[in-house]
Amino acid sequence: MMAQANGGEMNQLMEQGARGAPYGPEIWVRGPRDGAAGSGDDPAAGAAAAAETAATPTAFAWVNAHGGAGASTLSAVLGGADCGNRWPDPAAGEPVTVLLVARTHATGLQALSQALDTFRREKQQLGLTVAAAVLVADAPGRTPRQLAQRIKVIGSVIEVHRVPWIPQWRTGNLDAPLPREVAALARLVSGPQQPTGGTQ
Repeated sequence: MMAQANGGEMNQLMEQGARGAPYGPEIWVRGPRDGAAGSGDDPAAGAAAAAETAATPTAFAWVNAHGGAGASTLSAVLGGADCGNRWPDPAAGEPVTVLLVARTHATGLQALSQALDTFRREKQQLGLTVAAAVLVADAPGRTPRQLAQRIKVIGSVIEVHRVPWIPQWRTGNLDAPLPREVAALARLVSGPQQPTGGTQ
């Protein structure tokens, strides 16, 4: 399970950030570029690959860093594949581009750092890419300073999207208008085309 992985370097970054020490993007979470257009010796093949990728429907996999993070709700509202608490399987044709979801409480942020470390150590070679971390508010109101500092550290190693507390979602109303804070995430999901495992 993701939550059982060694938090390692990400936890060290969080601790340094909490102490005011410098920190930076020491964990690479982007997937391999093998197979990208123009990476082969045949220019025509590279152009064909680029055209095929551009025609592929948008495909993101929502993955919970911990139970109840919100992947199912975000998938239902914004689209994409709900992989729950597991990494997608490209061999089964599931999306290779991951949006990693966590709540903004301390346990959620810790689980997120552990999931990122697991990805870097074990999953990146499978052809997966973590496009962003999606942090869902665990309560209404402002984020406590200590947690905001942790989020700042996470943002130094991966793109972060924030989803505010949405009362309508709590009662099951997923058709409520999205707040403006979610606009960038919605554009990400519906924007540039992403490959699926079946087309690699």
